[in-house]
Amino acid sequence: MQDLTKGSITGHLIGMAAFIGIALVFQTLYFLVDLYFVSHIGKEAIAGVSAAGTAFFLVMAATQLVGVGALSLIAQATGRKDPADADLVFNQAMSVSVVFAVLVLGFGYVYAGRIMSGYGADAVTSEQGRLYLMGFLPSLAAMFPMSAMGSGLRGTGVVKPTMIVQSLTVLLNAVLAPVLIAGWATGRPLGVFGAGLASSISVVLGLVVLAIVFPRVQHFLSIKPATWAPRLKVWGRIITIGLPAAGEFALMFVIFSVIYVVIAGFGATAQAGFGIGGRIMQVIFMPAMAVAFAAAPIAGQNFGAKQYDRVRETFRQAAIIGTVIMLCLTALCAISPHLLTIPFTSDPAVTAVATGYLRIATLNFVTIGLVFCCSGMFQALGDTRPAFVSSASRLLTFALPALWIAHVSHPRIETYWYISVCSITLQAIISFLLLQREFRKKLGPASAVEVGA
Repeated sequence: MQDLTKGSITGHLIGMAAFIGIALVFQTLYFLVDLYFVSHIGKEAIAGVSAAGTAFFLVMAATQLVGVGALSLIAQATGRKDPADADLVFNQAMSVSVVFAVLVLGFGYVYAGRIMSGYGADAVTSEQGRLYLMGFLPSLAAMFPMSAMGSGLRGTGVVKPTMIVQSLTVLLNAVLAPVLIAGWATGRPLGVFGAGLASSISVVLGLVVLAIVFPRVQHFLSIKPATWAPRLKVWGRIITIGLPAAGEFALMFVIFSVIYVVIAGFGATAQAGFGIGGRIMQVIFMPAMAVAFAAAPIAGQNFGAKQYDRVRETFRQAAIIGTVIMLCLTALCAISPHLLTIPFTSDPAVTAVATGYLRIATLNFVTIGLVFCCSGMFQALGDTRPAFVSSASRLLTFALPALWIAHVSHPRIETYWYISVCSITLQAIISFLLLQREFRKKLGPASAVEVGA
């Protein structure tokens, strides 16, 4: 366990964010590795895999139900030096995660075909997406217990083991991808199904390794399957915090679904271009997400210890660091976005869509960093409803206008990207105002005490 209620907040943020950022980048590399090898199959395969990747956001929403609730409660219990409650919350989070893993496998294998039929620009794209999802589903199911263990470690200030395990699983995926997708060494190419299967094998093995090292890297929490019998009161505590956060990610799934629907008329080329641009964006956002993910346990432990000035300082430092990082990435992406797409496509039309999306999306990099930062603080305070409210605003400011425009006219595809920029800017403003309200309610007036930075 690392006591985050003492020492430099900036030091804690940078130290934890570095390891979390590496872990997030490696996690996202699953998709980029798959996309690289799938890109050699054709644009329908790229579009299908990208569309199927939207299921990742839906499952991520469900993992937040477990992970965010567990992180918040474990961090607060750690801050007030209550190991019994932290251990109880962790094991009940593992119990919930097993239930969700089973549900994802069952629902996914039954309805994958129907799900993908609504996303593909044509029948070939839909079938490619279905095949990928068939191989990828075990990976999605394994995300639940991995999220519970990762949240447990992060809540106690331990982040390095998760980074190492995720790094190793990505390396394994990189080895398996050409073997299973292209048939290297075997002569039996599995195409997009092999892409999903490579990720699943890697993630499941990573889950096993993380479970083995979990008791060796910290002694504050322990995996006790005998205590996994549901305790509804504890489940309620976890879900109360995690449900709005899950809704926040579910709304991301809705937004991405709307995008795929409204650009379907532009064909598989547009869907492939957006899919590539979206995957690149996921990697670009990793540093800002890492800072926000580090801020949550730091602020959570200090909130549990009633050191409210350090909670405020955590937000201030996280916002500054996140803004600086995103400004640097804005400059990089605005100058030469086409260089980022080279590994994934040689099709000029697909490249044009991807680079056009990235150029416009750079306008939102700083505001997205602020949204992530605010979300991390809501998790620390144990109330993620404001984050859900700010995310839900995009239904009114993006989803409805985009669907209406697609219905009444035939706009250029860039129109949708500009609408998205405006909606995310409004979301950032709402998030910031709601966080200031939460600070006033839960922390009281700020003192003049100088906080170490």
